[in-house]
Amino acid sequence: MKQLRWQILVVVVTLVIVALLLYTQQSSPVTGAVIQQQPEQGGVYTEGLVGSLGRLNPLLDWNNSADRDVNRLIFSGLIRFDERGMPKADLAESWATTPDGTVYNFTLRQNAVWHDGAPVTSDDVIFTIEMMKGVGSLYPQDIKDLWSRVEVVKLNDKNIKFTLPEPYVPFIDYLTFGIVPKHLLETTPPDQMANAEFNIEPVGTGPYRFNQLIVENGQIAGLVLGVNKDYYRDPPFIEQVVFRYYPTSAAAFEAYRQGNVFSVSQITPDILQPALEEQNLSVYTSRLPQMGYVLFNLTNPDVAFLQDAKLRRALLLGLNRQSIISSVLQGQALVSNSPILPGSWAYFDGIERFEYDPDAAIALLKSAGYVIPSGGGDVRVKDGIPLAFTLAHPDDPTHTQIAQAIQSQWARLGVRVDVQPQPYSQLVLTTLASRAYQAALVDINLSRTPDPDPYPFWHQAEAVGGQNYTGWDNRAASEYLEQARVTADYSLRAKLYRNFQVIFARELPALPLYIPVYSYGVDAQVLGVQVGTLYEPSDRLNDFAKWYLLTRRAIEQPTSLP
Repeated sequence: MKQLRWQILVVVVTLVIVALLLYTQQSSPVTGAVIQQQPEQGGVYTEGLVGSLGRLNPLLDWNNSADRDVNRLIFSGLIRFDERGMPKADLAESWATTPDGTVYNFTLRQNAVWHDGAPVTSDDVIFTIEMMKGVGSLYPQDIKDLWSRVEVVKLNDKNIKFTLPEPYVPFIDYLTFGIVPKHLLETTPPDQMANAEFNIEPVGTGPYRFNQLIVENGQIAGLVLGVNKDYYRDPPFIEQVVFRYYPTSAAAFEAYRQGNVFSVSQITPDILQPALEEQNLSVYTSRLPQMGYVLFNLTNPDVAFLQDAKLRRALLLGLNRQSIISSVLQGQALVSNSPILPGSWAYFDGIERFEYDPDAAIALLKSAGYVIPSGGGDVRVKDGIPLAFTLAHPDDPTHTQIAQAIQSQWARLGVRVDVQPQPYSQLVLTTLASRAYQAALVDINLSRTPDPDPYPFWHQAEAVGGQNYTGWDNRAASEYLEQARVTADYSLRAKLYRNFQVIFARELPALPLYIPVYSYGVDAQVLGVQVGTLYEPSDRLNDFAKWYLLTRRAIEQPTSLP
């Protein structure tokens, strides 16, 4: 028996060796060659999109994130922004600016055509701008006002000129709007644009074209896009994209579990943990263009002590921001240290950071003369004035919990804070606008503005009637902001913003708290997915053309020596 087992073992080993040799010869026909898997065109990708169909028209999608997601693949803008917020050519092939920064000349791509085959011309750009300014557009009034001050001139079919009344480098932000075809919409009156058939049968210039709606039980349940083979850039790998609508992230996640979709457009906190536990679901996270602050009213005589920069520094040191993020925001935020978003070309990584240090905070308060009265008490006093003020905040559950956490943490320092919940619209339009507050918990939304331009919130000229609600009046910081928005040299602008951030960290006219993050899930079999910086949620699809489902084997030949 022992001899038989030995013979069997010899046979098995021999078969294994032969199999290995055959595999090696098959997979590497050339000595030294390397087998690589490369993206192949084809496949159908289905995304569970949270929301519902409104109108597939970039003139009307401002308030519908689901529409903007779809439109990101159907329509194109003159330019796009990379992950650092730098402008890149898109439908425009190139552009140039005069030295004084008031004139921008754009050249459209010669090979750019609409999905119906018509060429893209300067007339389409001008028509879109006129529609943006019109009554049928859903663009905010401030954007309409900006375009009303810009002179737009057609130089020829492929060249267009924009002339500004004064230098304004962040103007480039306003050129990402989706361009619509004049030849299909020029007969539609602006006030009838919302009812146009175009809104459910759109024609754009993007990497995908509209194919059909998916209707189930009399309701629009989704839509199908097909690859645009005439796309002016490299064509996408995935042949067909299907968006299916779901009312909530939980419903979209359940559809993923059932195998009906490849991805979930937004992973909300209520499904984050089960999403992370899904073995084949990759959860991607990127910060949102939003920042939470505690603003101080530096011009309110009732709380004149808030003008003391040393006091404001102590208050920041006494805030456990990471604890607030973990307990209230369920970890779905990052600690903020600057008025400019991290990841931006303008962000200064060397800015002073303030770690939670209640002992240092108390020492600072004592050195500034704020002491607990000898007769007892729990509120610090200086010159007979108690260190107490009111913190206004939005009355939703999340901001209420954050305000209460701040109240509790500052109480440990001997600072009394009375929280004052208000409807968000009242807080912004009345309380902050009239400067009728002492301190306020707010979120500043920087969506769709890759250029940081902190001018509106921190320049001294905006302290009265503008959005500089703190009333911060620092001439040096204001000068840096002034120069940065009229200087076309990005390296110089980065230096100017660095100097501004250093001053901000020293003065702390407001306390930066957190930056929320956005999470979305994509099945592991979808390859080429990369997480970029988000200036709005639909930016997650910026590089969708590079995603792929299919691969092919390719042999990389070894480099031969001369």
